[in-house]
Amino acid sequence: MNPIKILSVDDEADLELLLTQYFRRKIRKGEYEFFFAHNGLEALTVLLKEKNIDIILSDINMPEMDGLTLLTKINEMQNPALKCIMVSAYGDMGNIRSAMNNGAFDFATKPIDLDDLSITIEKAVEQINYIKKAQTEHTQLESLKTDLAVAKEIQQAILPRIFPPFPENEEEIDLAALMVPAKDVGGDFYDFFRIDENRIGIVMADVSGKGIPAAIFMAVSRTLIRTVGLQDNTPAKCLTKSNELLCAESVDCMFVTVFYGIYHIDTGVLEYCNGGHNSPYILHANGDIEMLPLSNNPMVGAVEDITFQGDQTKLEIGDTLMMYTDGVNEATNAALEEYGDDRMEQVLRRLNGKSCKEIIDGQLESVREFAMEAEQSDDITIMALKRKA
Repeated sequence: MNPIKILSVDDEADLELLLTQYFRRKIRKGEYEFFFAHNGLEALTVLLKEKNIDIILSDINMPEMDGLTLLTKINEMQNPALKCIMVSAYGDMGNIRSAMNNGAFDFATKPIDLDDLSITIEKAVEQINYIKKAQTEHTQLESLKTDLAVAKEIQQAILPRIFPPFPENEEEIDLAALMVPAKDVGGDFYDFFRIDENRIGIVMADVSGKGIPAAIFMAVSRTLIRTVGLQDNTPAKCLTKSNELLCAESVDCMFVTVFYGIYHIDTGVLEYCNGGHNSPYILHANGDIEMLPLSNNPMVGAVEDITFQGDQTKLEIGDTLMMYTDGVNEATNAALEEYGDDRMEQVLRRLNGKSCKEIIDGQLESVREFAMEAEQSDDITIMALKRKA
C-alpha cells in the first residue's frame, strides 16, 4: 500500500520537526510521507515534482504567496482526491471561512493541537481513499465501455454485411438481413454462405442469455455451424453434429436456437432443420402468409445424443422466406404489452411483394413504433430470402 503523501506549507521552521516527531511511527511504518515548503510558491514547485500529493496542510498567512492564493491554484488542478487542511490563528475566522467556502477540506487553529490534527488527517484519508476507489472504478468502467465498443464492432464484422451477397445470382434471388443488439453486444446472429454453385446455406439463431457471454457463445456457434454446414451435410446432420460439439463444450448450460436451411437456387427447394427456433414465414407471391410447421427438435447445445429431424419446402417464383428471432414478436411497449404474432403477420401481409430490404426495414420500423420509448429488451434479428426466378 502506498503511503499517504502530506505536504506541509508553513513559514515556521519548527513545524517540520514537530510533525515528523509526532507522526514518526506512521512515517516509519510507511503510512505517511511528509514534504515541506515555506510558502505557496515553494509548495507549487513541490506539487510539480511530486505528482501524488494527497493532503496539503497549509498556513493561511505566509510571505510571497499566502494560503488562500495557494488554495485557488490547487483548485485549478481539479483533483478531487487532493485535500487541503488550512491553518491559521483562532481569531482569523474570516480567512478560515473564506478557505472553507473555496473548497478546503477542514481547518486547524494555532497553536496546533496535534491530536486533533491527526484525527482531521485520518478523516481526509478516508475521503481520499473513497475518491480514489471511485476514480479506479470509473476508469475500469470507461475501459469496459471501450472494450464493449470494440467487441460490438468485431461482432458486427463477423456477420455478413455486403448486400447483395451473391451478385452472380442477383437475377435469381434477393437476400437481406439485419441484427440490432439490445445491449452493446448481442447473442442473435444470422449467416449465409455458398455451399456450391447451386446451393446456399442460411442461418438464423438466438443464443440463450445476454451480453458478453452470449456474444462469445454466438461467435463460437456461428463458426461451428458454418464449418459443419460447409462440409456438405444436410441441415439435420449439420445441427446434429453441431449439437454434439456444443454439448461437449457448453458452459453454464448455454444453448442456441437455430433455423438452418439449404436453398437450391435452380428449383427453389428449401431443405431445413429447426432447432427450437421461431418458425419462419413464407410470404407467397399470391398474397398468402404461411408459417412453417413448428419444430419438434430441441435447442442446439441443450440435450446430448439427439438426432435432429429435417424437412423441406419450396419457394415459388415471387415467394419470400422471412426468418426472425423472438426480439421481434416478443418486443414490449411501456405498458408491457407484447408485439405478438398477429401484429407481425398483419405487417408481413402489408409488406408482401416488396424487396427483402424493404421487408426487414418495414418490420423493424413497425416494432419500434409499437415499443415507442420502452427499452429494447432483446436482440432483434431479421433475414429475408426471395426467389426472383
